[in-house]
Amino acid sequence: MRSTQHVVVVGGGISGLATAYRLLHAAVDDAPRVTLLEAGPRLGGKIATATVAGLPVDTGPDSLLVRMPAVRTLLDELGLADQVEGPSPAGAYVWTRGALRPLPPASLFGVPEKLLPLLTSGLVTPLGLLRAGADIVLPRRELPADPTIAELLRYRLGDQVFDRLVDPMLGGVHAGRADRLSARSAVPEVMSLLEGARSVYLTMRRREKKPANGPALVSLPGGMSRLLDALVAACADADLRTGSAVTSIRRDDDGRYDVTLDDGSVLSADDVIITTPAYTAATLLADLAPTAALALASIEYVDVATVMLSYRKDQVRRSLDRTGFLVPPVDGRFLVGCSWLTSKWGHLAHDTRVVIRAMVGRDGDRRWLAMTDDEMVSAIHTELVSAIGAADAPSEVHVQRWPAAMPQYTVGHADRLATIDSALTAIPGIHLTGAAYRGVGLAGCISQAARTATAVLDRHDSTTHDDPFVTAR
Repeated sequence: MRSTQHVVVVGGGISGLATAYRLLHAAVDDAPRVTLLEAGPRLGGKIATATVAGLPVDTGPDSLLVRMPAVRTLLDELGLADQVEGPSPAGAYVWTRGALRPLPPASLFGVPEKLLPLLTSGLVTPLGLLRAGADIVLPRRELPADPTIAELLRYRLGDQVFDRLVDPMLGGVHAGRADRLSARSAVPEVMSLLEGARSVYLTMRRREKKPANGPALVSLPGGMSRLLDALVAACADADLRTGSAVTSIRRDDDGRYDVTLDDGSVLSADDVIITTPAYTAATLLADLAPTAALALASIEYVDVATVMLSYRKDQVRRSLDRTGFLVPPVDGRFLVGCSWLTSKWGHLAHDTRVVIRAMVGRDGDRRWLAMTDDEMVSAIHTELVSAIGAADAPSEVHVQRWPAAMPQYTVGHADRLATIDSALTAIPGIHLTGAAYRGVGLAGCISQAARTATAVLDRHDSTTHDDPFVTAR
């Protein structure tokens, strides 16, 4: 009879930890032995919480999409479900055409459900509104098999709505540009809704709306690092190692895998789950699966940074009455967007201070990479002077650089994934999961992790029951 399954998880970010958790807490008779290897000095990847103005603020992801079942289940099992907090319902702004303009409600990734709020917001001119309204009478246009978001929407909605509403929304989520991102892979909800539809506007009006059951996005008082801490505690039965970089993965004659670490030690595993960025996975699979490695290496990444700035309330002339603002790429500004954290989250409210989370960097804009921290802060502050009337320099700042952080689901992404999946069938026991594949953000990673853990357990169950010593009993 086979010994207990040993699974090696490469990468200790949210994908690795969520996968390890699911493996350890699966409803199976013989839970696998799990070893998680993180090359860096800490677990958690981009989940990081810093203290600014005495407040715990997230320098990586600061919210979690809870409408996905795997996310709700995880929060419930970790005892965090009743502790989450939704953002202020006040909505956000778009900083464009020289002013902060209200982001219209009831939009899906920037695709408007109603046209009149666009006019009253000042986001578009009356001519821009008329052009958007032409969507109702424009004929269908044949699309490529894998259209960009621009190909899907610009023709229907016109330049103004597309440039000042759709594109900035994508910048906030993907740090990408709509003329390069695959609609099918980056916004599958929009693609499935609009594929074959003649009118975007009429389709949005007719779409079935599920009743809201609490906020879609939530945070945790104390920061998202509380999710990390709970996951680590729940993985106490695993061998969690930091400072352990994997240098190679090789398959032995028995179909198991030798995982070599940078200290020269070798681990033998039945399954290896790679949760690193795609470019690191490409290096690890270069010998085992060269076709998959080439496809992995072709997945592009964008460099981003988050900068926290604290001001006294009397230093900011404008009321921070919403959650923040997005900035359209067409305006050419340095900022991608800002969250007004002390207005957005109730647990961060402060009597005398405001804390602003500024985001810079997106596809096609790498200006911040050549800047020092002080230069970056100065450039952001200059724009905040124009946007919200910030008077003096911030009294406290925290700069977090995230180079090669955001995977881009550019045109051909689905084909790349199909190539990878096909190549991995030749090496059963090697699995990939993470933001580079089928969902960015914490929720996407958690959902993929649950599916990956199930696939690993199912493979072991199938292999065990094929063993003649087991079936003969």
